[in-house]
Amino acid sequence: MPRIPGARGRLVDLPVAGRKRVLLAAPRGYCAGVDRAVIAVEKALERYGAPVYVRKQIVHNIHVVTELEAQGAIFVDEVDEVPTGAHVVFSAHGVSPAVVNAASDRGLQAIDATCPLVTKVHREAVRFARDDFEILLIGHDGHEEVEGTAGEAPDHVTVVNSPAEADTIVVKDPDKVVWLSQTTLSVDETMDTVRRLRERFPNLQDPPSDDICYATQNRQVAIKKVAKDADLVIVVGSANSSNSVRLVEVALEYGAKAAYRVDYAHEIQQEWLEGVETVGVTSGASVPEVLVQEVLADLAGAGYGDVAEVKTAEEDLMFSLPKELRQDLAGKRDERALGGRTRS
Repeated sequence: MPRIPGARGRLVDLPVAGRKRVLLAAPRGYCAGVDRAVIAVEKALERYGAPVYVRKQIVHNIHVVTELEAQGAIFVDEVDEVPTGAHVVFSAHGVSPAVVNAASDRGLQAIDATCPLVTKVHREAVRFARDDFEILLIGHDGHEEVEGTAGEAPDHVTVVNSPAEADTIVVKDPDKVVWLSQTTLSVDETMDTVRRLRERFPNLQDPPSDDICYATQNRQVAIKKVAKDADLVIVVGSANSSNSVRLVEVALEYGAKAAYRVDYAHEIQQEWLEGVETVGVTSGASVPEVLVQEVLADLAGAGYGDVAEVKTAEEDLMFSLPKELRQDLAGKRDERALGGRTRS
């Protein structure tokens, strides 16, 4: 199928037999926790001025990080890189108590943008550790969310990285063990891991409610429906975004002939579209919609202008800003109401 690059890198293709179309998954893109975290950094910059420091990437998306850097955010790996007394935002993935204490010791003004659904898992870890349970945390070693959750009860947590690893885990008391999970995993793979753990530890307890977040589940359900009819699936998201990477895996597992992840439209390889009639498109939970629209524009230039949205759920959840920002912004409004004079 002859193909040439068009203006501004857009994909241009000669017509082929059959109907070229795009199946656009919904829900996709930003979840409530990501939206809250990004707005928290923006509001902090507005309120305190640049620079505002952020420990780790606020969310796992290179475009979002670059945009916030342009506004004056400075991303650091650890709080000891932040000047004493400065404002620092904790990312949506959460932090351990050790990080909170380190920030306090340096006199930093911390804003906790941890997703409330991650905070829920932290609280579960604290509660089960207090009751002396061994916690099998299903997730990926080295991921910030896993480090934060494990840090709540380091003496009680064992990370289980995969279903295969479930077959080798050793516990002290098989009658007092519970599983928790990272919020951004593949639902199917997580439940396979749980099944294999339960075969070895029949009294394994479940978390009180789902740990995998609603947005991760919804995006996986949507791409499952799209994948069965897709010759190719394009997932917009960054390489360090766990939920974006999982979407590629789920698409392949549920029938897509091929699936790839891209940060930007210009990363789409011309050979991916050879012989393709139906392209599925979705995006991870930390991806702004503008990046999806750029992919759709490039696909339209290649002849895939027929776009049908495949919707499997409605999302209307919203989270309030971190309490530190809410309190400070409220105080600023009170100050303005008094004509700029502080209360006596």
